[in-house]
Amino acid sequence: MEVDERAVAADRDTSIRAGGAAPLAAPRGPDGARRTGTGAGLLIYLVLGTLFGVVLMKAQVVSWFRIQEMFRFQSFHMYGVIGAAITTAAIALQLIRRTGLRAGNGQPITIPPKEMGRGTRYWLGGTLFGLGWALVGACPGPLLALLGSGLGVFAIVIASAVAGTWMYGALRPRLPH
Repeated sequence: MEVDERAVAADRDTSIRAGGAAPLAAPRGPDGARRTGTGAGLLIYLVLGTLFGVVLMKAQVVSWFRIQEMFRFQSFHMYGVIGAAITTAAIALQLIRRTGLRAGNGQPITIPPKEMGRGTRYWLGGTLFGLGWALVGACPGPLLALLGSGLGVFAIVIASAVAGTWMYGALRPRLPH
């Protein structure tokens, strides 16, 4: 298969003009197709995930005491972190929509509208999520950071989260959506 160098260059230029950069984790192979799952690409995600875990630990976002303070309305710390995350996500989504930013493979990034229906799945799912968060003292995001910091008991929580996700996938066709 012959590689169309102009198409490769145009794809890269479009990505850069859209505010992105040439993809680090999905380089092109000799046939022009993007290679995914390469060791170097996976290493980038491992390093970024580790750095994110360090940031979560240093910001005390994974602290059981901080989470309990939030649920007892005793501290603004976690509300400030969550508010900053929501603000950052809102700005990023607007930039993606307004600039027509494309994914690393050149496909347009689209965000489908939510189907509210009666909203039951949102308030019920949110309630279950919040109860689990309050009982465990951690949301799913920092579980690996907690395990990596030496709190081995979180291996049970991670296994339970995976089992719950699997169970939802198995029961999803029978659940009211």
